[in-house]
Amino acid sequence: MRKLFASMVVASTAVGFAMAAHAETWDMPTPYPEGNYLTKNVIQFAQDVKEMSGGKLEITVHSGASLFKMPEIKRAVRTGQAQIGEILLSAYGNENAIFEVDGVPFLAAGFDNAEKLWKAQKPILAEVLAEEGLMPLFTGVWPGQGLYNQAEIESLDAMQGVKFRAYNAATSRLAELMGAVPTTVQYAEVPQAFSTGVVSAMLTSATTGVDVKSWDFLKVFYTTDAMHPKNLVFVNKAAFDGLDKDVQNALLEAAAKAEARVWAQAREEGAKAAKTLADNGMTVKAPGDKLQSELQEIGAQMTKEWVEKAGARGQKLIDAYNAM
Repeated sequence: MRKLFASMVVASTAVGFAMAAHAETWDMPTPYPEGNYLTKNVIQFAQDVKEMSGGKLEITVHSGASLFKMPEIKRAVRTGQAQIGEILLSAYGNENAIFEVDGVPFLAAGFDNAEKLWKAQKPILAEVLAEEGLMPLFTGVWPGQGLYNQAEIESLDAMQGVKFRAYNAATSRLAELMGAVPTTVQYAEVPQAFSTGVVSAMLTSATTGVDVKSWDFLKVFYTTDAMHPKNLVFVNKAAFDGLDKDVQNALLEAAAKAEARVWAQAREEGAKAAKTLADNGMTVKAPGDKLQSELQEIGAQMTKEWVEKAGARGQKLIDAYNAM
């Protein structure tokens, strides 16, 4: 009996080692804190992968830029320092214009158009990423960017000479085309910049407006939904290819669920934040016909400039979007 028991222990230990060897753990750096709805979605995605793969693949989420800072995440995944990661796509526009198409104001206003833009962008983005040994899995989207101002306006004539908060090249160019004066102000500095008169208008989401308590220094929020920046969850292609077929399928299925879930959450987040602005005394409204028309003209100009920058792939993307 002792020999039989010993044999069973050895056998069970061998099986345990075999299962442990078969299971794989991936590191996933992300840029935002755990309280962010995009990060919550990624954590749920990791849980789904573990469950759907039967424990064969476990993803450890490193939130809040704790493993790599956001500008470093793409390179870390490309070089195999991490197998999977999440980035803000438009932040990498200096590498390739295809990354920043969702940052072009008024190209794809509103969630429905943002979804169409992603469908047009995805195959071309996949080509660009494949050249670096990377593969897209799914996107997370931010609520629409709206126009904040001190008072209601009927046209862009009222924006002439206004100091406008800019946080990247696109918003700086937008300010110029509006006749405003672009002034770079980072997220953490927004309340102080408005309270001291450094800027008096901006374009950002209702969610950010709530975060910075914009009602303390602004009166009006126009729901322009100028653009919906996206986060991308992507994987090292060699790491993906090294997975068993059933694990690959589990990863892709979990990714599809995560994308559908987070896009629905973004709609809810945007609506909730807009209500909070109104509840705190801000006027929340759609732009009038003249203002909307002028903003769309600016969008057309910036789209043209983006295509010139992006080249043939950019034109292909815009043609596919316009055909939808």
